[in-house]
Amino acid sequence: MAEDHLELGEFGFAGDDAVVPFAVEALDARGRAVQLGAMVDQILARHDYPAPVAQLLAEMIVLTVLLGTSLKFDGKFIAQTQTDGPVDLLVVDYTAPSSVRAYARFDAERLAEAVAAHRADPPSLLGQGILALTIDQGAHTQRYQGIVELNGDSLESVAESYFRQSEQIPTTIRLAVARMSRRAEGGGFRETWRAGGLIAQFLPSSPERMRLPDLPGGDAPEGSEEPHFEEDDAWTEVQALVGTIEASELADPEVGVERLLFRLFHERGVRVFPGVPVRDDCSCTREKIKGVLDSFSAEDIAESVEDGKINVTCEFCGEAYSFAPEEFGGNETNETD
Repeated sequence: MAEDHLELGEFGFAGDDAVVPFAVEALDARGRAVQLGAMVDQILARHDYPAPVAQLLAEMIVLTVLLGTSLKFDGKFIAQTQTDGPVDLLVVDYTAPSSVRAYARFDAERLAEAVAAHRADPPSLLGQGILALTIDQGAHTQRYQGIVELNGDSLESVAESYFRQSEQIPTTIRLAVARMSRRAEGGGFRETWRAGGLIAQFLPSSPERMRLPDLPGGDAPEGSEEPHFEEDDAWTEVQALVGTIEASELADPEVGVERLLFRLFHERGVRVFPGVPVRDDCSCTREKIKGVLDSFSAEDIAESVEDGKINVTCEFCGEAYSFAPEEFGGNETNETD
């Protein structure tokens, strides 16, 4: 069947860069899955990040679109790490209904040392810090922010801890990043980035079935054992099935989202819903940048001038903006001492 005539539920229908919601009613599980192709490759290639940094940021992009597309509002979902590792900042913005932008900050010298010491795994590069998840529904609303410690763990496990601690929703997450060689125009090959991910959550009609074992008590007597807790059989099965996913399957375009979900849950039955497209799309504009500069004092404006102009480059998309100093009067209230 020609790709143009594929219907919802058929292998390959969603394609790349669309988050696919799914449900496994027999196991009281719901979730979303995605494969990212051109979108993630464009973001990473624009900055020419070193491979370990690109891989981390790609994982963060997948995590953000999996979480952000679940929210039913016109606003923004922001995921951000702040850590003491060689890669000390990852930030990804998802703006409904489809726009994604991302940026990573790293110390090139510390990164090189980590790579030379064969410590370029995500926990080593991130180090100790936090993962902050922020929901911003726009003007006249209050931001919501959830924060979870990021102490040498993977982004997968940290996000699972967030849902366990803050939302009390049993959650399992898988993320994967890959580089693929593709034939380039004019001959030869070029490497492109791909990424994929899946989140599954246990949402039975009976809230009691969602109960999770307590986190270890910090004031428990030394040598005491944690109480034994039996997880719901349905959720145990979901975790076991998701645990069988190979990283290569998550990013492989020959597998695709629908085929992957069928492989996992065909014995129980899985329903898929229309995908939510996501795209590389920065929200910066000349007007927004000028609005920020308008808040600067006259002294700050003067210090920002180079060769007779004020030049600003967006950290997310690399777009350059140039302004004449006379466009800004400066904030006089900040001048007086």
